[in-house]
Amino acid sequence: MAARFLLAVALALLLRPGEASVHEYSGLSFANKGNAFILHAGSEGLYAASPANATAEDDEDAAAVADAFIRFDKIIFRRPEDATDSVKETSSAKVQVLVFEIEDREMIGGSAYGGQKAICCTSDLAKLGACTEGSVIYRPSQINPGWPKLFVASFDGSDLIATLPSRTIPITKTGMYNMYFIHCDPLLGSLEIEGKTIWKNPTGYLPGRMAPLKNFFGLMSLAFVVLGIYWFYQYMKSWREVLPLQNCITLVITLGMFEMALWYFEYAEFNETGVRPKGITFWAVTFGTVKRTAAEVIVLIVSMGYGVVTPTLGGLTSKVVMLGGTFFLATEILELVENLGAVNDLSGKARLFLVYPVAILDAAFVIWIFISLAKTIGKLQARRLMAKLDIYRRFAIALIVSVLVSVGWIGYEIYFKSTDVFNERWQCAWIIPAFWHVLSFSLLCVICYLWAPSQNSTRFSYDANKFFDRKDNLSLIRPAPSASKNGWSLSSAPPEAKTTKSVNTVTDFDGDDEENKRE
Repeated sequence: MAARFLLAVALALLLRPGEASVHEYSGLSFANKGNAFILHAGSEGLYAASPANATAEDDEDAAAVADAFIRFDKIIFRRPEDATDSVKETSSAKVQVLVFEIEDREMIGGSAYGGQKAICCTSDLAKLGACTEGSVIYRPSQINPGWPKLFVASFDGSDLIATLPSRTIPITKTGMYNMYFIHCDPLLGSLEIEGKTIWKNPTGYLPGRMAPLKNFFGLMSLAFVVLGIYWFYQYMKSWREVLPLQNCITLVITLGMFEMALWYFEYAEFNETGVRPKGITFWAVTFGTVKRTAAEVIVLIVSMGYGVVTPTLGGLTSKVVMLGGTFFLATEILELVENLGAVNDLSGKARLFLVYPVAILDAAFVIWIFISLAKTIGKLQARRLMAKLDIYRRFAIALIVSVLVSVGWIGYEIYFKSTDVFNERWQCAWIIPAFWHVLSFSLLCVICYLWAPSQNSTRFSYDANKFFDRKDNLSLIRPAPSASKNGWSLSSAPPEAKTTKSVNTVTDFDGDDEENKRE
């Protein structure tokens, strides 16, 4: 059932328009805000073009020579055929396209006599000579001459279609640019739009806030290759001594290599075409989710002492699998929606509906990990397995540091997003997702260092016949059998029985008989 649900979500997202620098408009509707009807057409961080390549706005070949631009491509507004005759005969019916840099947002809108701010010019403002009634209110920017920019597509008489001429706007100032389609006529409420706009940076079609991630994933791919070479070298050198836990770590490293490589190729393709390659994105998300789930499960079973204190997880296996499967499902849906869906269309409540389950399951993993780790360290202390205890203490320190850093970064992320409502710090936004990749990679490096394959790997594995390290063991001196005066042993038990009894005595000393029986 869960697999079918996940497949349905994936197919729905693959078939719907996603985030892109080529923004296509189809089936979108205008929202009523104040006295205006508005459709958000795009918002992207754009870097300035070099002065030599900045061309005039009306030059049709500007896109071919400009480093950065916004281009309108065959945008058509269509009135429904059943529109009233009064609407068809209104020659002033028009749709306006407003493009502005976020610093100029205060230049948009106005009010008469200090009243409520309006987007469309009212009769009172028209009487003051501040604007033309029915038009969008804006004032020229003092910081960025020539901006904001306003373009108009008008319906002539009874025409049902208004076309916005194709044009290219060169970007000569680095900033976060916004585009809105606006009309001020309530009778145009069911207006339809078709066409697309193309946004380009000097280095390609990647949005400015995402552009640095391409190089970041390239570096992360290289880092995973270096880690993989080290790990596989150790693995092959000591392949006879490899533990099941080390096989799991090998799986995580392999998944990480595929994930980082797929993300790099996904961003490279996006940068070339302006549209996200949904197939590559889907597999990058899936490999990443599988890796994240596997890493969480491995940390949990390591904390439980699997392979070190106990040979199996016993009755906890099904619970671990259930938690891991639920975590995978919730994370996969969230990541698919965020990377394949139209992110800007998600309302706050809709996004929280997807984020909360992942956060709760992640917290469940953390709590269970630390509870299990405390129990495992306690057992190692009781058994005086000092070498294993040293490894687990270092592992615990790494986990504690990781959790503290994560909590601190979550606090910073909340502060960053709450104080940057208009995305003015878009050039630094890539650091937020990049940090989590670096943190998980760092923790993986620590685990690889602590549990690297070696000739002594079996020294850290579970052994039912001895509970002390060869290096740190205490000699259990077994008293010799008492002999009678005639040289015969006073004990009538055979040697095998004595040996068994001695082993059972050691087992009783550990105090974990019942647990081992359950397992």
